[in-house]
Amino acid sequence: MTKAIMKHLTLTLSLAWASLAAAQDVQLAATLTFTEGPAAAPDGSVYFTEIVNQRIMHLGTDGKLSVFRENSNVANGLLFDAEGRLVACEGATFERPGVKVSGIPRVTRTDLKTGKIEVLADSFESKPLTGPNDVTIDSKGRLYFTELDGAAVYRIDAPGKISRILAAPAVQNPNGIQISPDDHTLYLVEANKAAGGARLIRAYDLAEDGTVSNMRVHYDFSPGRSADGMSIDVEGNLWASAGLNNLRGSVETLDTKCGVHVISPQGKRIKFIPIVEDTITNNAFGGPDMKTLYITAGKNLYQVRTDIAGLPR
Repeated sequence: MTKAIMKHLTLTLSLAWASLAAAQDVQLAATLTFTEGPAAAPDGSVYFTEIVNQRIMHLGTDGKLSVFRENSNVANGLLFDAEGRLVACEGATFERPGVKVSGIPRVTRTDLKTGKIEVLADSFESKPLTGPNDVTIDSKGRLYFTELDGAAVYRIDAPGKISRILAAPAVQNPNGIQISPDDHTLYLVEANKAAGGARLIRAYDLAEDGTVSNMRVHYDFSPGRSADGMSIDVEGNLWASAGLNNLRGSVETLDTKCGVHVISPQGKRIKFIPIVEDTITNNAFGGPDMKTLYITAGKNLYQVRTDIAGLPR
């Protein structure tokens, strides 16, 4: 890491710590530019993406921050599979005022031992993907990923073997995705910022063959900002990163407070962890006992201890 980056980190960390007085249980783990896609490795360390600078970062168990992969192809959502390989959603166009980055849309898998990157999916029915966003996994090892702008959800059964299980108009802007501990339910975030757009979590029955049916609204964030990403714990509660502290020029209101909203399998919010930094994006469980929640929000990576263990999904 360069001296310039270290200087930036030190300055920003000092400023961010001062703003955390109202959230005593939440600790700052790292500060960069625009953080996303946290995933805990089998060794207890954490990987997350820095979208603007197109890097995948690594936070070691000793608290040291390093760059795992430069030129990440705009990697966003991350996940570790049962064999400890890093799955990444890559290539979706990311645009903010004064910033626009894009890459080759694909889902990859990296062997941490060899560094070899394998492309799992980059097209469907001979057409290039639009931009994979977030990914989850079931107990059979099948991957499910979303395309926010492509308005679709896909399942990967094996490298190159891909099926589309949801598409427009049944979905609008699918973002975060999760599967229940028993593999019977698939949860999907809709993050449509437009007037009248779906800003909610959908639930579907998930069949043995990996198809979905019986859509119902599990939790509605409207008129506030919907969730972005989410994780799930051993009891089937969703931990959804949602809301705003400040308006951002859209029709979304501040009715949904910025933080992690814990939603029961019955669709009721049972806990809330406030986050002071706009804009919260994602979260993932990690640590030796899977009771540390890592939260990406704006330029920061936070961590908070929980009273229940999460699943590596």
